[in-house]
Amino acid sequence: MNRVNIYRSASKSQTSVPNLFIDEYMKDANDAQLKIYLYLIRMMNDNLPTSISDIADKFNYTEKDVERALAYWESKQLLSLNYDAAHNLSGIEVLPLENAAKTVRTTPVLSFVKPAKTEAEPATAIASAAPLAKCIEPNEDIEQITAIAEQYVGRPLTKSDADKLLFIYDELGFSVELIDYLVQHCVERGKKDFRYMQKVAVSWHEQGITSPGEAQDVSRRHDKVVYTIMKSLGKNSSPATKELDYIDKWTKDYGFLLDVIQEACDKTTMSTDSHRFEYADSILSRWYKAGIRTKADIEIAETAYKSSRQAQPQTQQPKAAKNKFNNFSQNSYDFDQLEKNILSN
Repeated sequence: MNRVNIYRSASKSQTSVPNLFIDEYMKDANDAQLKIYLYLIRMMNDNLPTSISDIADKFNYTEKDVERALAYWESKQLLSLNYDAAHNLSGIEVLPLENAAKTVRTTPVLSFVKPAKTEAEPATAIASAAPLAKCIEPNEDIEQITAIAEQYVGRPLTKSDADKLLFIYDELGFSVELIDYLVQHCVERGKKDFRYMQKVAVSWHEQGITSPGEAQDVSRRHDKVVYTIMKSLGKNSSPATKELDYIDKWTKDYGFLLDVIQEACDKTTMSTDSHRFEYADSILSRWYKAGIRTKADIEIAETAYKSSRQAQPQTQQPKAAKNKFNNFSQNSYDFDQLEKNILSN
């Protein structure tokens, strides 16, 4: 294949990236880490301010994604994160790559979330570095795992914490990405105890889980909301993938609270013994389009519908004034016809 020449167009609005970054650092970084680092370089060159929330919005990441990326580049000594007296991030210093390449790391990975300083902090920091000494050679995965875990739990790791992470990494063979999801999964459920994380990891290992996607799928199937919805629809089995998709649609896309979903489930179980997910989805979709969001909205809509039906002569039914409740009621309560439509699809 012929070689391709690359030409430079003259432009004042350009951001230069050091060759050393492309040669040594780019290959190991993921998409989020690369985008965020390059964006910081661009903002630095034009002396423009930014924030974690601004970066998250720009790239459609969560703030946790941004924090993880900053922690990653800090662990590589390409960034220095500065904090104010309240330990909030106040500045990001982009460090020379040449210095980072020559420096041998002898200190533990700095955590992105800085805890309040205490007299015992130096000893805790030394304990955090202990797991690195176990490795015959420097291990970038261990450094990244340490940074991730410290970020989520909001404190430096103790030696006991680090030993449990090393067990998960070395003995169970979890990838950095899977450990990232494991710690996030546990912390979001209020569990910052590394003994609990280790038990969850062992359970996942026994189930043959090797990726965050597989772990997420198992977690979704055992989620309390999922279990409640399945029970409300008269199902005692583990949810199928299509059923999980319906539940995600109702809870995430439509944003319905559990009590509204249960109301639709109750109407479904009273009306049909088959195709219950499809039936409930038809009800919830109609509610969503009509602007129904709460149980109070449902009650108001039902009352308005019954009143309008009673007030209308049997021979002629004038059109009701347009509002979200009338729109909802005109399309919602012919359950027999609704079931026929579902079964015909």
